[in-house]
Amino acid sequence: MTSMLYPTTNPSAAEQMVVARGEGPYIFDRAGKRYLEGMAGLWCTSLGYGNEEIIEVATRQMRELSFSHMFGGKTHDSAMMLADKLASMVPLKNARVFLGNSGSDANDTLVKLIRYRATAMGQPERTKIIARDKGYHGVTVASASLTGLPANHNHFQLPFDALGVIRAGSPHFYRSATPGESEDDFVSRRAQELEAQIVEAGPDTVAAMIAEPVSGAGGVLIPPPGYYAAIQAVLDKYGIALWDDEVICGFGRLGEDFGANAMGMQPEMMVFAKALSSAYVPVSAAVISGEFAEAVESAASDMGVFGHGYTYSGHPLGCAVAHKVLEIYERDHVFDHAASVGDYLQQCLSRFVDHPLVGEVSGKGMIAALELVANKSTGQPFEGMTVGAYCAKAAEAAGLIIRPLGGNRVALCPPLILQREHVDELIDKLTIAVDATLDFAKRENLLV
Repeated sequence: MTSMLYPTTNPSAAEQMVVARGEGPYIFDRAGKRYLEGMAGLWCTSLGYGNEEIIEVATRQMRELSFSHMFGGKTHDSAMMLADKLASMVPLKNARVFLGNSGSDANDTLVKLIRYRATAMGQPERTKIIARDKGYHGVTVASASLTGLPANHNHFQLPFDALGVIRAGSPHFYRSATPGESEDDFVSRRAQELEAQIVEAGPDTVAAMIAEPVSGAGGVLIPPPGYYAAIQAVLDKYGIALWDDEVICGFGRLGEDFGANAMGMQPEMMVFAKALSSAYVPVSAAVISGEFAEAVESAASDMGVFGHGYTYSGHPLGCAVAHKVLEIYERDHVFDHAASVGDYLQQCLSRFVDHPLVGEVSGKGMIAALELVANKSTGQPFEGMTVGAYCAKAAEAAGLIIRPLGGNRVALCPPLILQREHVDELIDKLTIAVDATLDFAKRENLLV
């Protein structure tokens, strides 16, 4: 065991695999075993590993300008090019871009900008944020408070009340619907609940609702048809902004350029990371509409400075790599490819609907999850996370990387460069893992 304190890891189960290298959609461990990377790292390596174009751009940027900050009027070409390119792509009018390092800090930035704008507009009380159960938005103090997962809350004494977090219900029909409730009724109920929460909190105190188009770490939860239209109508009624967390869903993951467009969302602010650089280097972006930016910039001009920023905001390396990645997405029609291969992936995954261990198959584009259940007829869940973790280890033994999530769900989020033959390989190895898990559940008398 090394001196490392590992992130999101059981300390007693650290250092189980040492990843040595990557190539295309595969990674290799220290012993040379090859694995199909069914999670694109952590939902992020969209172009796979070892892309020579990206490596060349990174090398050139490091030689030309290895670092430059952006405080006090300084800037550089790589940052300006990235900001302009991203602003031209997003579905926001006159978009403005703030660059950072991770999805967590991008969401933190928007928490602060919401508060900054509220003060600037003479509405200092309008700072509350609606965040959904099972949503994931990061692990910094503010972004973890927005996250709706107990594992990211326990023992951290997060300031939910101080930040004005209002917890709304999950959009997960399979687990959150009442007995006999239709999808339409579920959507209507969630919208009514949201409105009731806004009214109770005081509409003039609520600034925004944050949502992933498809919840990732919370279980790959696909909202039912009409969900976002119903939610949007409630938000519009009270002048509340929709805050779109695109960290996982952005850049082709759902089969379109952005998750907002794939799911029919109308956001006023967005955050990006992960696939923004295909995870080759850390970079993130908090993007706001021009109207939002005007209020922030006007107040900052009066005070003489906008007092927020990171040392690595707009780091030349991250910006150069991200700009190249965006170029590759467009030039190589990656989003169209992901849509086509994603349709094939979802078609293949639908075979698991009839598997005796699988309660739900959820997915869209190049992201999916299976929920493993103790009783298929009733949907009764297993206790704890043993079965999901077992399935992930069985997949690993078969040469496939998947990720266990809470509630005994296992997730898939492969690189967008997958071909159909890779999907076939993925399905074959996933089948081995799920069948092995069923045998394990029978041996341990876990089925009911």
